[in-house]
Amino acid sequence: MTDEASNRPEARAPRGFADRRGRDLTAERRIVARVSEVYERWGFEALETPAFEYADALGKFLPDADRPNEGVFALQDDDDQWMALRYDHTAPLARFAAQNWETLPKPFRRYAYGPVWRNEKPGPGRFREFWQCDADTVGSDRPEADAEIIAMGCEGLRAAGLAAGQAVIRVSNRKLFDGLFDAGGITDPVQRLTALRAVDKYDRLGVEGVRLLLGEGRLDESGDYTKGANLPSSVIGAIEAFLASAEAPGLSRAGVLDAVSGAALGTAGEEALKELAAIDRALTAMGVARDDVHFDPTIVRGLEYYTGAVFEAELLLDTKDEKGRAVRFGSIGGGGRYDDLVSRFTGQSTPATGFSFGVSRLASALRAAGRGAEDETRGPVVAIVFSEDDMQHYLDAVSELRAAGIAAELYLGRAGMKAQMKYADRRGAPAAVILGGDEIAAGQVTIKDLDVGRARAAAIADNDAWKAERPGQQTVARDQLVAVVRSIIE
Repeated sequence: MTDEASNRPEARAPRGFADRRGRDLTAERRIVARVSEVYERWGFEALETPAFEYADALGKFLPDADRPNEGVFALQDDDDQWMALRYDHTAPLARFAAQNWETLPKPFRRYAYGPVWRNEKPGPGRFREFWQCDADTVGSDRPEADAEIIAMGCEGLRAAGLAAGQAVIRVSNRKLFDGLFDAGGITDPVQRLTALRAVDKYDRLGVEGVRLLLGEGRLDESGDYTKGANLPSSVIGAIEAFLASAEAPGLSRAGVLDAVSGAALGTAGEEALKELAAIDRALTAMGVARDDVHFDPTIVRGLEYYTGAVFEAELLLDTKDEKGRAVRFGSIGGGGRYDDLVSRFTGQSTPATGFSFGVSRLASALRAAGRGAEDETRGPVVAIVFSEDDMQHYLDAVSELRAAGIAAELYLGRAGMKAQMKYADRRGAPAAVILGGDEIAAGQVTIKDLDVGRARAAAIADNDAWKAERPGQQTVARDQLVAVVRSIIE
């Protein structure tokens, strides 16, 4: 190996970051466009904040380290202040709202979309850069504001391509467990947090696994030991009864509230029930069915973040990985009420609620469910080049197609026809335009429908028969070019 070769950098993407081509980009952009249209129809204003925020504004920093890199990508500016790439769209919204509160309409309703970055250990399907699409209402403490966000989330899921029964939004209220803990005399915040993390594993570990984590701890199948919350047996029993009370199949939202109302919920829990009842009334008034939105007391997302209602969108479609094995995507979005975030800047409590779609995750989930076909990128129509002398004819053809609103490309390599057809196939072209000398002389054009050609050619075993039939190919008058190509595409 020469010195020059050994000094060349290796072509590689950073860990946790991915290159994305047409199909993936098209799928994500379609989701963003459709969900954004829903947000705007519901009266939410678009807002774009910078990719970078000051690290202290994001709230992600280590006070005992020189670099504030807990979960974010940070750098120190020339004025010695630390900046970090945003890890979501909510913290920048809180900063924006606090900075501009006097001039904003109140409540302030905004939506945002774009990439976010998280400095976490990458893994299969876990990236450090991904897209989210959020909508939030800042300045309203009404439960109806939560209900509106939830109902809009349902409509957004429909717009993104999920039919009824293919996703559900599960709703709870963080104050339910606050009330349980208050009634049980559990005041240690660390103990509460550990218990909530145990409940968060309920769908994966079941009652027995959660019971162990609420107590002394749990040893999993791999031999790893997870320390428990060490709650008193009376409190563990109350939590188990609370979770079991909401498990009856087919309960309406009001039925779930009736089922959990028998638990010792304390003042905070009773307040949560009232808020959830108001959310239910608003959802019912908006025509949101129980199959689209359930009340589920096991939802405890955002343990150190949300202050009231919490919601999580779960994918119900069967999904498989690239090897055909069943995989579970679970959450594809979520949100809740966060009444303390803006007050970090102002010192004054400012109610807020919001919902976020994981755009990249939802696009991946749809593809894993076999729903990616509609998002396959359709390439441009490709005009084949035979002779330099006839370049004007080729340029005229692609210009005519583009003027008619049809994506078209003139092949600009130097390969022969066979390689050009292979190129058109790899581009996902719906059709190839062939203007050879014979076609030009006769005032005609040959158009090959590549989709039909592939389908029919697969059924023809004999090569001579394939050549004789020329599947998907037709020769028409030159002035029929646009009409024929459009019929192929549409």
